[in-house]
Amino acid sequence: MRYQLSMSIRYAFNPPSGAGRQLLRITPASLPGVQNVLRAAVTVSPDPAERRQFTDFFGLEVVEIALPAGLTKVRFDLDAEVERLPREPGFDQSVPLSALAGEVAAVRGLDAQSPHHFLPPSRRAPMVAEISAFAAQAVAGAGSVREAVRMLGEALHGAMTFDSRATTVDTPIADSFAARHGVCQDFSQIMIAGLRSLGIPAAYVGGFLRTRPPPGKPRLVGADAMHAWVRAWTGGLAGWTEYDPTNSTFVDSDHVVLGYGRDYSDVAPVTGMLRMHGRQASSHSVDIIPL
Repeated sequence: MRYQLSMSIRYAFNPPSGAGRQLLRITPASLPGVQNVLRAAVTVSPDPAERRQFTDFFGLEVVEIALPAGLTKVRFDLDAEVERLPREPGFDQSVPLSALAGEVAAVRGLDAQSPHHFLPPSRRAPMVAEISAFAAQAVAGAGSVREAVRMLGEALHGAMTFDSRATTVDTPIADSFAARHGVCQDFSQIMIAGLRSLGIPAAYVGGFLRTRPPPGKPRLVGADAMHAWVRAWTGGLAGWTEYDPTNSTFVDSDHVVLGYGRDYSDVAPVTGMLRMHGRQASSHSVDIIPL
């Protein structure tokens, strides 16, 4: 499936901001056999004082900018065309959960795809006893790692309620899990913590999700969304699989990948520093059009 993809992130400042430096991770990833980026352009308005691009350790394309002082507003826009290849489910070739530790130990490399980076707790996906207990109960009787991933994802989907007002970007996963409310970021980081507690390497995936309007209803421009889901390592033969706990499904061609990381911190679309002493307002919109 080919998509025309556009995104706009807008900030307004009152009084005007001071100078700052930002890292933008909003360019879709080129992933052989998974996703092809046919074109992509990131525009910053007004023009930054400095701009450069680089690829980070996990393979995300990063635009680094220096913003001048005196801004009342700034806007980051993405215009891209992406081909998302279908994922054939195939046979479950993942190993039994009891054999996964040996499979991880057999991996000697430490490149960006190595499962070793995604097994220890991370800042936004720490070990939480209640999540670990939930995960152990959810996957009881799983015949393979892939089945355990599905069982935990389905259990979280059933136990959690999607609520866009329940959490912020910095809400600890222990709080969102205790309340059983959250957004895709919370669903994903809770699942990551649960998988890691079981010995399953798990990564955070940032990206976009194509939404479909109800039958007979027009598609709303800007109604698509930034999204998050989970990538789990299931053994040397089967490798990585991706699961969306918010929607209780393995990932297919409706999901467009921005990039992978240990948790949200590694793939946040905008990070950096900006000097300011007043108020800030922000908004964003995403549009995914099938071609």
